[in-house]
Amino acid sequence: MTEIGEGNTGRTLELPGPNEASITLAWAAVTDVGRRRQTNEDSYIASPPIFAVADGMGGHLAGDLASAAVVNRLSEGAGAALGSMAGIEKALADASSDIAIVAGDSDIGVGTTVTGAVLTEVDGKPFFAVFNIGDSRVYRFEGNELTQVTTDHSLVQELVDSGLLTRAQAYQHPEGNIITRAVGFEHSPIPDYTLVPVRTGLRLLICSDGLTGELRDDRVRLHLSAALSPNQTANALVDAALAAGGRDNVTVIVIEVVEGPDAADMDDTAPDARYGTR
Repeated sequence: MTEIGEGNTGRTLELPGPNEASITLAWAAVTDVGRRRQTNEDSYIASPPIFAVADGMGGHLAGDLASAAVVNRLSEGAGAALGSMAGIEKALADASSDIAIVAGDSDIGVGTTVTGAVLTEVDGKPFFAVFNIGDSRVYRFEGNELTQVTTDHSLVQELVDSGLLTRAQAYQHPEGNIITRAVGFEHSPIPDYTLVPVRTGLRLLICSDGLTGELRDDRVRLHLSAALSPNQTANALVDAALAAGGRDNVTVIVIEVVEGPDAADMDDTAPDARYGTR
């Protein structure tokens, strides 16, 4: 487990770009080994402009080192260069090379999921550039509605997309741990991207599947709608996952836009908008 960054109750940030725009964010990050695991293979970074969670795979120690490689590389690039698709992908490619060294001659392979959000500016307006590889998730909570921003790269998600499973059937499916994309395992990391407008009142939840494997979306929404601080919300979500069984490591980052553009000043962005192609 590697933890980079600390929570903050309200910090004003200058955004990348020529317009000298600023926003105020509050955030918190919490991780727990869970009730059944001996080690915590999750890692996170919560240090603007980058927030991300990585969930390592590959057995004792190796999974921890894989997730650590990702957040360490993201931390190294957490400046202007990371405010672009190329910057994110370079950090993930470097992490993939690090993981290959860790894996050595491992028969089962070593890798990690990663999902997160980077503050950036597009056409003079602030956005979170959400990126994802694997089945860790980013959710958006706005207007009392919870929306999953990312799409899982997993066998179960493919079955849902094909109509062979409903979302209800997919929850706690016995093959729910089979992912179709990761950083490591000798594959080039290929993230999906979505732009989310930064607006006053917006909350983002970034989490490993240790949370979503225990709590359905309606339970997650209730915690985010309780109007508690990011720190209280993150702790409550982790506690709820542990109470529901805590079968896996669980890591949660909650980000709140305390002050930013009003909703009326920001158009929404289609979920499939590719960051960096504009």
